[in-house]
Amino acid sequence: MSLNDISAEKANNNADNSTTTNLSSHSKPPSNPSFKHPLDPLTGDEIKAASLEIRRYLLANTEVKAVKFITLSLVPAPKRAVLAYLGIPITPGSKPEKPVPIVRRAESDFLDVVHGRAYNATLLLNPEGKWEVDVMTLLPEEFHPQISVEELTECEVVVRNSPIIQKIAKDVGLEPEQIYCDGWAIGYDERFPQAQRVQQALMFARFSEHDNLYAHPLDFVPVVDVTNNEVLYVGKSTSSPSLIALTIPAIDFPPHYIRNPDGSASLSVHSTAPPPVAADSLGASKRERIPPPRKAWNFLPDLMAETEEGGYEPRKDVKPLHVVQPEGVSFKMDGHVLEWQNWKMHIAFSQREGIALSTITYNDKGEIRPIMYRLSLAEMVVPYGAPEYPHPRKFAFDSGEYGMGTMANELSLGCDCLGQIHYLPGVFVSHSGDPFVIKNVICIHEEDAGVLWKHSDYRPGGRSQTVRRRRLVVSMVCTLANYEYIWNYHFYQDGTIEFEIRLTGILSVYVGKDGEPSPYGTVVAPNINAHHHQHLFSIRVDPMIDGLNNSVVETDIIPLNAPTGSKENFAGNAFFTKDEVLKKECGRSFDYAKDRRWKIVNSSKQHYSSGKDVGYSIGVKGGATPMMSRPDGWAARRAKFISNTLWVCRDVEGPQSGSLRMWPAGKYVPQTREEPEDSVGQWVERGLDVENQDILVYLTVGTTHIARPEDWPVMPVETLHVTFRPNSFFKANPSMDVPGSNDPLSVPAFDSGNNNTSGNACCQ
Repeated sequence: MSLNDISAEKANNNADNSTTTNLSSHSKPPSNPSFKHPLDPLTGDEIKAASLEIRRYLLANTEVKAVKFITLSLVPAPKRAVLAYLGIPITPGSKPEKPVPIVRRAESDFLDVVHGRAYNATLLLNPEGKWEVDVMTLLPEEFHPQISVEELTECEVVVRNSPIIQKIAKDVGLEPEQIYCDGWAIGYDERFPQAQRVQQALMFARFSEHDNLYAHPLDFVPVVDVTNNEVLYVGKSTSSPSLIALTIPAIDFPPHYIRNPDGSASLSVHSTAPPPVAADSLGASKRERIPPPRKAWNFLPDLMAETEEGGYEPRKDVKPLHVVQPEGVSFKMDGHVLEWQNWKMHIAFSQREGIALSTITYNDKGEIRPIMYRLSLAEMVVPYGAPEYPHPRKFAFDSGEYGMGTMANELSLGCDCLGQIHYLPGVFVSHSGDPFVIKNVICIHEEDAGVLWKHSDYRPGGRSQTVRRRRLVVSMVCTLANYEYIWNYHFYQDGTIEFEIRLTGILSVYVGKDGEPSPYGTVVAPNINAHHHQHLFSIRVDPMIDGLNNSVVETDIIPLNAPTGSKENFAGNAFFTKDEVLKKECGRSFDYAKDRRWKIVNSSKQHYSSGKDVGYSIGVKGGATPMMSRPDGWAARRAKFISNTLWVCRDVEGPQSGSLRMWPAGKYVPQTREEPEDSVGQWVERGLDVENQDILVYLTVGTTHIARPEDWPVMPVETLHVTFRPNSFFKANPSMDVPGSNDPLSVPAFDSGNNNTSGNACCQ
């Protein structure tokens, strides 16, 4: 079916189901690959050429005349083809498979500017080195691609220029130029058609150019029509179901809490349910308004010097601390491929995930051992805990709704990363189809990480050995409106991989009356209420522990069920481990009482001494956070992945592409109302075998944030860690060959004559 047929179907109101057009009959791949590594992300030139090809096709074959691009990125090649291309074996002790030609493919989501409908196109690079459309799909009308940076920016322009918003803001003393907002995904709101692409605008004031706007929250939340770039208007249906009387602005005024004589709090309205838009908006003029707090809570030093009570003066007792590598770094880069301390991996910028690490291997005394095929942040959700409307709409999917890559910072040398730094650029598509480049988006460097291992023979004349731990850091910083997320992938010399998440930035806040109680938040400053919320992350692990056929073993620690004084457990101290191989696709929760842990293993190879299957243990103790929303609540219905700490399922690939199981909350996340079919909760319903199979593991980690006044105005970092540690994988400690440490630049802090610097040598 052609796109002209699709347009006709759309006109007849029968375009609810996706419609696909297959255009290419090419089966012969190009003889000369146009890439250095098959997983290299699209270059700026490729993005421009592919977007031009989409435009050319649309103009020649459809009635779509104007589009805005949302995504355009590489479609990974099939896993076995990539491993064969790189010479990585898929089973222990085997030779790599015979290489096959790889066709470079791309995928794009874009919007029809006039009608607002979304399309998906896949393209391939033909033998002549030209991009051509392979498949074009009109998406179901309720499917929405990610919200772009440009759409978020336009949202602020819309509300600032809206006469109705200017009038509402004027009522609390604001001029139009003082009106600001953060555009957010609408979350969940059945009052508005799911097919309509909308945002909610969290409103703030700004009283000088770089003033901290989050210190001045406003008391209303408009909804913006993204397609028409205007405040959304709703009303009663006319005689025609397709026509709406556009008379009432969609603007919510959250209710407030009243302190009762007994100290409890009551809501100013009878229900936390969403009110009718008409009643809420029309009654706004009669509602008691709350002006924004005026006190400046700045974070820029020059502004703090102007606005802080008593002035501002930075600490003067902080001496310089330098990271020095006089002989250069210990890692090597070849394009996107990195080698360091026996590790080798591919590092790519991803519009959705931010950083994607692939084909991770370890050189074990000459044997190249595969460990992970892919590791990335696949999704995250931030559900807020205030029940009064419209605050329940605040549960942002920062990866699926916006994209971590598009929110990434350009990093500054000497600020975000210290020492000798190597940067990788990132590039994504803009609305126009042109590439948008972030020059220094991924930071790669080394840093000291304390002691790796140490032992001292305490006997007279005994010797000691201290080995410092060095780690490789692959990092990115992303700003999601008020919050910052710092993503650090750490690689260690003992074969450990760690994913560290650091949270900082500014709390998402709402205005409160003087003395208003805050049962679901913390009043971090006068009239500034920071609602309770969670940050829940889904980490996607595509393992290949010594090959593609892996299993997950769940281990519980069990006290021996024999009483103290018995012959089996006389001292009452015995405990043992109980292992269970997860045989079918499933989700599993962390159990604190059993100190539960998991391990990914390859049962076709055992350790020479322990006899256990080679594997990697997963450490999630610090971040195994239960969801606080109800299982049938909005957040849990849209983000089923938060209901379990670990999910395991089979990997499923397309005939000419990599995994079809990438996104645990679905591919198209904005404005979903139920768990999509292409999500982890639905995948595991199939109950496929996952023992000795090509599997995927999704880990849910997070933190429940009950704000402190010390988190204001900018929050000190909070840190989460997920570790992957070898377990019966190496013969022994693989870092025994790391040289001992004796840094000649280390000196006594105070030259008082009382510092004894001889001692016992740290390495002999």
